[in-house]
Amino acid sequence: MLLLVDLDGVVYRASEPVPGVGAVLADRAGRGDTVVYVTNNAMHYHGDYVARLRGHGAPVGPDRVVTSASASAYYIRDHMPHVHRVLAVGAAGLERELTEAGLEVVTAAYAATRMSQEGLDGWAAAGHPDAVVVGLDPQVTYLRIAAAADCVRAGAVLVATNKDPLYPTERGFRPGSGSVVAAIETAARTTARVTIGKPEPYLLESAAKLVGEDPRTAVMIGDALTDVMAGKAVGARTVLMLTGVTSREAADQLPEGERPTAVAADADALAAVLAQLDRGT
Repeated sequence: MLLLVDLDGVVYRASEPVPGVGAVLADRAGRGDTVVYVTNNAMHYHGDYVARLRGHGAPVGPDRVVTSASASAYYIRDHMPHVHRVLAVGAAGLERELTEAGLEVVTAAYAATRMSQEGLDGWAAAGHPDAVVVGLDPQVTYLRIAAAADCVRAGAVLVATNKDPLYPTERGFRPGSGSVVAAIETAARTTARVTIGKPEPYLLESAAKLVGEDPRTAVMIGDALTDVMAGKAVGARTVLMLTGVTSREAADQLPEGERPTAVAADADALAAVLAQLDRGT
């Protein structure tokens, strides 16, 4: 089976592993399953997750993690041949993913500095980019948003890595990528041309394509209803873990058409569910 596995809330919670999940995934990989991790987090380079996942006992290689940042870079490369220069609103991971996809990248921080020091508008300060790609920028400022909005109003395509309104931290929820995207959409008086992350299908499609699999054969394992929605969008089976943001009560109240294939409360339940799905029962 192809297992598409969310990270925060499934494999770990903040800095702590979810007990037993890494071992379950390692066992499934030993039985021949392909495990690919999919996360809406656009701040980090995909390879930076490898050591952390190995530390949690999870099976992983450098080509087995797909983030909404790396998937955005793949999408632009494969579907937007006219895009060569991009303005990146986000953290260092987003900039690196876009650069490695062969794109010329200017950061919103650089554009904002030019606007402040040289009296330029954002479009000129960014060097007339073809697209604006937005992720979570923990250092976001008024001028960074202004630079992005100027570029979109001038004709640059707006790409959202994801629209998660909130981002979970050890100190509680903070504004997520969706909050930054919303500010730029409001200032530019438009909406993003495409959104890559869950609940949209492209992140999962990109992950399946990476390993040469059909996403319809996959099992999407996640802790949020957006994970289930993304799985359903690509025709995959879905397992909702109760180890993250979704409670048993919320899962039980889902309408029939929105329910996951199975619900697992912990690692032992996940192992049993995957064994059943492997048998086709």
